Amino acid sequence: MTVQTLRLAAPAKLNLYLHVTGKREDGYHLLDGLVAFIDVYDELTLAPAPSLSFSADGPFAAGFGDEDPSTNLVVRAAMGLAEVTGRVAHVALHLRKNLPVASGIGGGSADAAACLRGLAMLWGIDPTDPAILGVAARLGADIPVCVVGRAGFIGGIGTELTLAPELPAAGLLLVNPGIGLSTPAVYRARKGGFSPPDRLTQASVDARELVRELAERGNDLTDAAISLVPKIATVLAALEATEGQLLARMSGSGATCFGIYEDAEGATSAASILKHHHPDWWVAPGRLLSDTSSLTL
Repeated sequence: MTVQTLRLAAPAKLNLYLHVTGKREDGYHLLDGLVAFIDVYDELTLAPAPSLSFSADGPFAAGFGDEDPSTNLVVRAAMGLAEVTGRVAHVALHLRKNLPVASGIGGGSADAAACLRGLAMLWGIDPTDPAILGVAARLGADIPVCVVGRAGFIGGIGTELTLAPELPAAGLLLVNPGIGLSTPAVYRARKGGFSPPDRLTQASVDARELVRELAERGNDLTDAAISLVPKIATVLAALEATEGQLLARMSGSGATCFGIYEDAEGATSAASILKHHHPDWWVAPGRLLSDTSSLTL
């Protein structure tokens, strides 16, 4: 192993659309959706050490101090990859937690995926080794797509991934009202039937064309999430009222919502206005990413 310290981005994951297509006998829901990423991220540092350790800081790290480290997804990722590769996880892990937790943007999943990618680099493991995705899938449905780091369509219970056509440049604005939301609770609150899969078949030339495609699809968990956290509707209305917004939608099971703009400047301008009017909200502008491999720290 080459002795070195790595610092990796763990970018937020967005569901540009999310259809619930059915439900298995074991209670898991079947999904169809388009996942992409934004250059708003947690930061994970990995360094060789005498033993496995984990620490965290940042604006959303408050809950980690009382947590049993062995239950943390980042630690579990390190232990899982060490077990399947016959290694000992002698590594110090430090997480800068910039993304809100339980917020529908895959923060914990992105952190675990960054750990798996980082350990593969430290340990000289081929990043395409099936063992990495195998560990990821056992840890959580969102983690494999975060490991791959490419825009893609999810299927099955969320673990099946098909790469999507390249996404166009666009500005994105993430907004969370400061309320965590349990994914299982949202699924339990969901009512109604199911939606058919409806995957995009070709690349969009620009943000406006992408939005036209997305507008024909939706997020089937939105109404259920709003029934639990009505402030989500307030966030969506605030995004829709910003100048230049092309589409406002909730991501995943919420409560984070996003707005799409033609460029990053439009998203940044809208962010300034929302921060002024809603100082208690988490507001983060950025850029839509098809591929996070170029996102380095």
